[in-house]
Amino acid sequence: MNNSMILVVEDDFAIRSLIASTLEIEGYKYHVAKDGKQAIIEATSQNPELILLDLGLPDMDGVDVIKKIRSWSTVPITVISARSEDKDKIDALDAGADDYLTKPFSTEELLARIRGIYRRIRYIENNISSEQQPYFQNGSLKIDYGMQTVYVNDVEIHVTPIEYKILCLLAKNIGRVLTHIYITREIWGSSLEGDVASLRVHVATVRKKIEKIDANNKCIHTHIGIGYCMIKQE
Repeated sequence: MNNSMILVVEDDFAIRSLIASTLEIEGYKYHVAKDGKQAIIEATSQNPELILLDLGLPDMDGVDVIKKIRSWSTVPITVISARSEDKDKIDALDAGADDYLTKPFSTEELLARIRGIYRRIRYIENNISSEQQPYFQNGSLKIDYGMQTVYVNDVEIHVTPIEYKILCLLAKNIGRVLTHIYITREIWGSSLEGDVASLRVHVATVRKKIEKIDANNKCIHTHIGIGYCMIKQE
């Protein structure tokens, strides 16, 4: 049985019932909210470990709900929405969502996304923050924060300051999709068209440097048209 609590924010009765039944069968505890106002109240009072959020709520847009919750909480938020355009996904992820699942969806995929979020939660809980720990390890990739150096299979790879900052940002948010806009603003302080183009070049270069030493380390995953995510490696 799973003792953690999931907040389900969905105004459609059929979909809300489907999600609730799926969670109940798998042993997850849950609360439900039918609109944005109730979602914010439940997020405050129930302290969920994960929020499953529809964007098309009757009283307010789901993106606004994300922004309000993000003003005081880092709880993982997975969007479940019929909106499938890249812009909708980017807006939600930029507002602070951790994942995006498009309707219609299978219950198997929903559960896989939930397990992925919980793996990230447990990974963070079992590792002190990057500001405190001396290094970050992900498979053969190692970032030494003190020396500001990067290793693959204990072999140092030479990265530029920008490449190092990108790697550190992805490492700090392992398992989370970061949009092009978010990354460029964090790295360059802006998000101009040229910044996004530069980001693609830097990420491609870092990948080559990692895979030149370990071809099996595919830790940087591309979400086409959206951004990048560092995936946990064994």
